[in-house]
Amino acid sequence: MVELPARDHGASTGGAPTRAALAVLAPVRGTFKLLLPFAVLVGVWQIAATVSGYSSYLFPRPTDVAAAFWDLGRKGILPAYIADSMTVWLIGALSGAAVGIGLGFVLAFSRPLRALFLPAVRFFVAIAELAWLPLIILWFQFGFTAVLFMIWYTVLFPVLFNVLTGIEAVPNVTRQAVRTLGANRWQLVREVLFPGALPSVVTGFRIGAGYAFRALIIAEAFAAGSGVGFLIFESRETGLTERTMVGMIVFGLIWLVVDRLFLRPIEVATVERWGMTAARL
Repeated sequence: MVELPARDHGASTGGAPTRAALAVLAPVRGTFKLLLPFAVLVGVWQIAATVSGYSSYLFPRPTDVAAAFWDLGRKGILPAYIADSMTVWLIGALSGAAVGIGLGFVLAFSRPLRALFLPAVRFFVAIAELAWLPLIILWFQFGFTAVLFMIWYTVLFPVLFNVLTGIEAVPNVTRQAVRTLGANRWQLVREVLFPGALPSVVTGFRIGAGYAFRALIIAEAFAAGSGVGFLIFESRETGLTERTMVGMIVFGLIWLVVDRLFLRPIEVATVERWGMTAARL
C-alpha cells in the first residue's frame, strides 16, 4: 500500500499571513510613492541653494522654510490664514459653479437665448480674472467681498461654457428617442442631458477651481489683509522670504488635499459611477 505524503499544513496556510502582510504594507507603499517625489525635490532644492551661493534672503533653504512653518504655526498665523483662504475659495467656487450650471441649462433649452448670449460667454471666458482686479478694488474696496467676486468670476465661465459644450455633445437622435418614449422635459434633463453633460461639467469645475486657486493668490495679495496669498506678498515687504516659500508650499499642499478629498470623490460618485469615463489614479 502506497502512503500519500503528509500534507504540509504550514504551506497550506502560508498564503493568509502573506496576504495580510501585503494588506498592511499597502498603505505604507502608497505613502512612500506619494512622498518620494517631494523628497527628491527637497534634496535638489537644498543642493541648488548651497551651490548657488545666494544668501538665505534671496534663496531660502529647506531648513529656513521648515523653521518658518513651525513659527507661523506656533503663533497661529498660518492656520488662520489657511482658514481665511479656504473659506473664500470654497464659497466662491461653489457659488460660481452653481450659477454656471443653472445658466448653462437655461441657455441650452432656449435657442434664441443661446444664440444671443453664447458670444458673450466666449468673450468673458477669454478675459482673465486679473484684468478685473483694478475695477474689483474700486467697486468692493479691500477685503472679503473683492476676493470672493474674483473667485466667483473665475469659476463661473469655465463651468458655464463646459455645460453648454456638454449638452450640445448629446446626440440629437438620443433626445428624440427619449421624447418619442414619452419623456417630459424634466425627465429629458435628468436621464439624458445631465448625465451626458456631466463629464464636461466636472471638467469645467476642475478647470475653474484650479484657476480660482491662482486668482486667490493675486486677489489676496492686492485686495485682502489676510490669507495665504497675502502672506506670500507681505513677506517680500518684511524681508522674510522664507515665508513666501511657506505660502507657495501651503497652496500646493492644499490643492493636493482638495483634489484627493473633494474633487476626486465627486468624480467617482458621478462620472465614473455612471460609466462615462474610466477610473484614473
